Amino acid sequence: MAVSTNSRIHVRASLRTGGKPLRLIGVGYVSLRGRHARDPRDRIREGHGVDTRKLKYFLAVVDHGGFGRAAEHLLIAQPSLSQTIAGLEKELGVPLFHRIGRRAVLSEAGKELVGPARLVMRDLDAAQSAVQALQGMRSGRLDIITMPSPGVEPLTSMIAGFARMHPSVRLNVVAAFTPEEVIESVRSGSTEIGLAGSPTPIRVAGVQVLELGRQPLILIVNPQADTFNPGTAIQREDLGGHRLIASQRGSLMRWLVDDALAHGVDVEIVAEVAHRTSILPLVLAGVGHAVLPSSWAPLAHTSGLRTLLIEPVSYLDVAIVSRKEDLTPAARAFLKVAEAHAQVSPDQ
Repeated sequence: MAVSTNSRIHVRASLRTGGKPLRLIGVGYVSLRGRHARDPRDRIREGHGVDTRKLKYFLAVVDHGGFGRAAEHLLIAQPSLSQTIAGLEKELGVPLFHRIGRRAVLSEAGKELVGPARLVMRDLDAAQSAVQALQGMRSGRLDIITMPSPGVEPLTSMIAGFARMHPSVRLNVVAAFTPEEVIESVRSGSTEIGLAGSPTPIRVAGVQVLELGRQPLILIVNPQADTFNPGTAIQREDLGGHRLIASQRGSLMRWLVDDALAHGVDVEIVAEVAHRTSILPLVLAGVGHAVLPSSWAPLAHTSGLRTLLIEPVSYLDVAIVSRKEDLTPAARAFLKVAEAHAQVSPDQ
């Protein structure tokens, strides 16, 4: 990112649909020379100047699920918000929302605009921060996406460390269930930081990857059916005859259960749960045992539950992904926290 120190702010950024420079002029407009763009991303990149206030309002409608809540958040009248969005749609030449009763549903063009619009707003924030030469971050927002188990740890520890250093930065954490969702969210600009877990180390072009550690799979034991021998580990064959709460298909935890079944281990899946936050309460209620990464062990122990390492050991490789450039100050600061965590934290 290059920032001039005169009265006009110039920021270079590459949108997902191309590598041409995007220029932010002042604090209000996005502009680049060009004509006859065919979709909203091209209109921002090549078309007439777009008021960034309109992009801000557009994202508010997206984030708050409708015009009414967005207007409340922005502290403006709803008719004024509707008029602003209509003006943006006219400038871009496409409808961004389908109005269905009181609901506003993103059109295909609107979906394509979300990521580039977030990039524009983040780059504008970064430029303003640089021009003001802040010694520290006094405000701001950081958007993070995480899969469930990395969202327990190491995300909790990293957020705690980040919040101590930058208490005025607001963190917005959203959920994903696959590494692909995390990577696409970061690539598109919907989020800046992503945490993903995979059976193998994450290697993907176009994003920066920082490996955070490996989490062995463990059994969280149902206290009402704890017939396992004393010790800290069991063999997969020892799961025979037990009832298990399983994660959804496609997860490493579900693979271990299905692999045991395929090898003749008599395991009964009593419940299949997509939302991991429901699993510990189900174990506590005596529904069954659960296979989870070791990031869940501290919560299990706090709840009085026993955990056992499952051998042979399977690992969830955890990594943090981000854009390679044009990050906001908040994102760069968070990555420093993540790097420190990776250096001092052993495999969980």
